[in-house]
Amino acid sequence: MLKLNQLIKTYDNGHQAVKGINLDVKAGEFIVLVGPSGCGKSSILRSVAGLESITGGSIELDGRRVDHIKPAARDIAMVFQNYALYPHMTVYDNLAYGLKNRGVEKAVIDHQIRRVAQTLKIEDYLDRKPAKLSGGQRQRVAMGRAIVRDPKLFLFDEPLSNLDAALRAHMRLEIKKLQRELGVTSIYVTHDQVEAMTLADRIVVLNQGKIEQIGTPAEIYHQPQSHFVARFIGSPAINLLPASLSAGVFTLNNGQQYALPEYGYLPDQTIMIGIRPEQLSLQAGSHLLELSLNVQVVEPLGPNQLVHGQLLGQMFTAVTPEQPLALQESLTIYVDPDKLHLFDSTGQRLTPQPRQAKAG
Repeated sequence: MLKLNQLIKTYDNGHQAVKGINLDVKAGEFIVLVGPSGCGKSSILRSVAGLESITGGSIELDGRRVDHIKPAARDIAMVFQNYALYPHMTVYDNLAYGLKNRGVEKAVIDHQIRRVAQTLKIEDYLDRKPAKLSGGQRQRVAMGRAIVRDPKLFLFDEPLSNLDAALRAHMRLEIKKLQRELGVTSIYVTHDQVEAMTLADRIVVLNQGKIEQIGTPAEIYHQPQSHFVARFIGSPAINLLPASLSAGVFTLNNGQQYALPEYGYLPDQTIMIGIRPEQLSLQAGSHLLELSLNVQVVEPLGPNQLVHGQLLGQMFTAVTPEQPLALQESLTIYVDPDKLHLFDSTGQRLTPQPRQAKAG
């Protein structure tokens, strides 16, 4: 449905925001672009919309090259962070505006608006002006204005960032349900990794204008291809411990060793070991790696808690069940070696050799 070929965007000041991006989006797919500020995600979205001219490469929509044609002719609808509603118009007129400009008949416009208003539960607001609406209601109207045009592609530019946490969670669910119902190909930009994980069919993690990894939420979480991705996706953030790897045995900087034979094919090297806070256990086990955390701060979260402290000279976070812990207490924690993420000195994921199936 959408194809970006070697997309490059360089601004007048010489800053290259997008550095040769290739991306294929399937029909009906919900793609989320995620990354820190300045990673190029909004530049990509605005280039697809036609709000920015591109410096190099091409953009194809439904088999047709669109990067050289005007935004209005691209059959794309965009939902902005600030809603971009006309304050002097009623909700009905805001929804009708784009269709009127395209010369659609009044009866057809009215039918479309009534249908979309019902879908979004905004029928009661059609005679109101945006100033009389809450943030969530305005966001629904902004989405309605995009849906009513029946575009080939939806673009969402951080649409929930102006809403409070509870409303954001509710609207996330609404957007997901709506996109499933309509089946419209969608690209969604956010810096919020929870939004990315919950909404996406596939996530594109961007870093300094380049793609670090593309994958399903499960792939990005369980097999991050770099420690940048591992740190960016997951809350609280992954712990990283320095170690050395030799003949399939890693050694932590306190001399503690653990054998991981599936990495035995790799040359001796310095590595980083990633451990997700939520994949630690307080229960001992015969094949588990044992670590000792010096407790410094405990953050209660209801049924569980975040325990922050020092481990082998590094700041380290563990998620544990709710329980009283004394500051400076030494807490023994355990991790399943299968849950470890190993990265080389350049930050790229080290891949284990598949284990041989046991005979019999």
